[in-house]
Amino acid sequence: MWQAEVRIDLDAIRDNVALMRAGTTAEVMAVVKGDGYGHGMLPSARAALAGGASWLGVATLDEGLALRRAGIDVPVLAWLHSPGMPLHEGVAARIDLSASTVSLVGELVEAARRAERTARVHLKLDTGLARAGATPAEWPAVLEAAAKAQADGDIDVVGVWSHFVYADAPGHETIDQQLATFADGLAVAERFGISPRYRHIANSAATLTRPDSHYDLVRPGIAVYGLSPIAKETIAGETFGLRPAMTARARVAQTKRVPAGQGVSYGHTYYTQRETTLALVPLGYADGVPRAASNAGPVQLGGRRYRVAGRVCMDQIVLDVGDDQVAAGDVATLFGPGDDGGPTADDWAEVVGTINYEIVTRFGSTRVPRVYDGTAWVPA
Repeated sequence: MWQAEVRIDLDAIRDNVALMRAGTTAEVMAVVKGDGYGHGMLPSARAALAGGASWLGVATLDEGLALRRAGIDVPVLAWLHSPGMPLHEGVAARIDLSASTVSLVGELVEAARRAERTARVHLKLDTGLARAGATPAEWPAVLEAAAKAQADGDIDVVGVWSHFVYADAPGHETIDQQLATFADGLAVAERFGISPRYRHIANSAATLTRPDSHYDLVRPGIAVYGLSPIAKETIAGETFGLRPAMTARARVAQTKRVPAGQGVSYGHTYYTQRETTLALVPLGYADGVPRAASNAGPVQLGGRRYRVAGRVCMDQIVLDVGDDQVAAGDVATLFGPGDDGGPTADDWAEVVGTINYEIVTRFGSTRVPRVYDGTAWVPA
């Protein structure tokens, strides 16, 4: 008998990727960083590949190496590297690595020589996000260093890439500005003799709404897991045919009748208005439930929606269910695909004042097991 669980529909991940693959002429890189956005990196990766992804994207070298250790042999790009990382391990494992500074190009040259293998490199241009990436002013120096390293046989510039600021608002002026800057950066690269096989800038939002940004490769992340990347106020209710893959739920641990005026949970920030039944649900902020959802988080129980009553605790939340018939063992769903009118990750994001990305990446702690459904993944 389970107490709390996070269920992952791998067929939904497969089908979400297939949907995006059908909508572009570019190859698809499914981003599985952050333990597959909380869904489990390895099962999610295999489901995405079953849906037609031909690349996988991760943030860190360790994530890329974990994919290789699991026997996944498709192209993998890892892009976030602090100085002094063991990049030679990535080169030896045939992981593509990103570079956006002259010093990092130098580290990749050293890594390639140590691994005795040419490093596959994607050069990143900062087109306006102001995170990683060479600014347009720095770009020529990075290209010059990369061109020399490529001529020496130490690196192969496989890709040139960038990332959008505001693609979640289709039509925002920054999108066209960044595309123009990216096109200029590609032209400068050509002048240095760099003609990458893969040019990529499209994230989930651009994959779904800006086909003019697809180039040779698109990099959907949150959309792989069935959640819309588009700001709700921009395209209200638009799901693009995606299906959320994660459901978080738990069995009621205890119910009790309490009188009117009973304070509930720490600090008594909630008081019952009349005699009522309280239901204790064994999920808390140690499991991924945002503490900011106190007195606000929506939960479905017995076909009805309730709000968290009082503060979210480390291990549990309380629901005020009135006179409804609820018993220990009944299933309370915090969020899922919403097919039956139940709450979704978007609903939780709205009450907390965050984005659906943060809601799903919170879940999957060691004491709340992930349970996988569907046929898209067969264990290696």
